[in-house]
Amino acid sequence: MITLRVNGQEISINADADSPLLWALREDCALTGTKFGCGISRCGACTVLLDGVPARSCVTPVAQAKSREITTIEGLRDINAPADRARIAAAIQAAWTAHSVAQCGYCQSGFVMAAVALLSTVAAPSDRDIEDALRGHLCPCGSYERVRAAIHNAARALSGGLVAT
Repeated sequence: MITLRVNGQEISINADADSPLLWALREDCALTGTKFGCGISRCGACTVLLDGVPARSCVTPVAQAKSREITTIEGLRDINAPADRARIAAAIQAAWTAHSVAQCGYCQSGFVMAAVALLSTVAAPSDRDIEDALRGHLCPCGSYERVRAAIHNAARALSGGLVAT
């Protein structure tokens, strides 16, 4: 039995220590917002936050996440989420909608998790900051330009600036 701290709650699961965190989240915790994409840390669909830092859950062993705070896409707007993280998530969600970012949507939870981590540390990211934060995130639909615009939009909204719709 392994106990994980997921979205602010202690959850005990019956998993091997070396099994991927992705499968523990999806199968044992029933948190299916984190997606399986490639299984080799190349696409970003499985991105979660470990202690606020983006991590690819498809290659992160459960044992490595055991003593850390795991945040999934479901936990961003959870009642137990830190107020600043919930505020950032709300701004990102509004910007994603305003810019019609999602097409098929499969990759979007990974992009959102990376954007939350970025805006948690950089209030006004440059295009280069965004590119660095999203490096390795793949979108088959090609929504990269809309993702970048949405992150800029969310940053402006968080700083009280004008927001494009």
